[in-house]
Amino acid sequence: MDLLEPTTQAFRLLLAGDPELLRIIWLSLWVSVAAIALVAAPSIGLGFLLAMTRFPGQRTLVVLVQALLSFPTVVIGLVLYLLLSRRGPLGFLELLFTPWAIMIGYMVIALPILVVFTISAVQGADPRVYETARCLGAGLLKASLTTLWEVRFGILAAVVNGFGRAISEVGMAIMVGGNIAGLTRNIPTAIALETTKGDFAQGIALGLVLMVVALGVNVALAALQGEGGLR
Repeated sequence: MDLLEPTTQAFRLLLAGDPELLRIIWLSLWVSVAAIALVAAPSIGLGFLLAMTRFPGQRTLVVLVQALLSFPTVVIGLVLYLLLSRRGPLGFLELLFTPWAIMIGYMVIALPILVVFTISAVQGADPRVYETARCLGAGLLKASLTTLWEVRFGILAAVVNGFGRAISEVGMAIMVGGNIAGLTRNIPTAIALETTKGDFAQGIALGLVLMVVALGVNVALAALQGEGGLR
């Protein structure tokens, strides 16, 4: 198949600022960013708690969260669909086939990534940081924040990976969003649809945007880490 023509058309769409393309890109960006912003703090807090405390069932909970990393996203989509459907327990919220449903799905998908990365980062930190902070009179919250600051590069990596997983998700987004033009059609679902229809130009254009976004957030992470991330 000759890819030159659709690739050329893809660049034309991007340079021309095609309205439909821009709506799809904007939806993907704001839903993904909002999902990560909402889920980051509780996920990091849970990860810190699991890394620093010991309680009955703690190990089981860690294993469960780790298992969620490889959980099929279409199953997550199915569960959310059943919960949000008209006959489901949350049907009264009327969130199914809206951007909010996709956002909830993104939060569920990103949560175990953020938790597991935080656990790994905190367990790899020098335990004397927390102990010293406590000995110097810091409260639980301040000592915890001090430890998290010490492992901030690992936390940033968690946020970036969670965002990357969310913005590239297809199966769950189609199930709970419905891939409705102008309402819930985002970059991954639009790529899947347009490729199936044989409209490779828009698929390539959106794929390029997705790659640029992924590259951009990773470059930003590397810039923030600087030499500190290499130690």
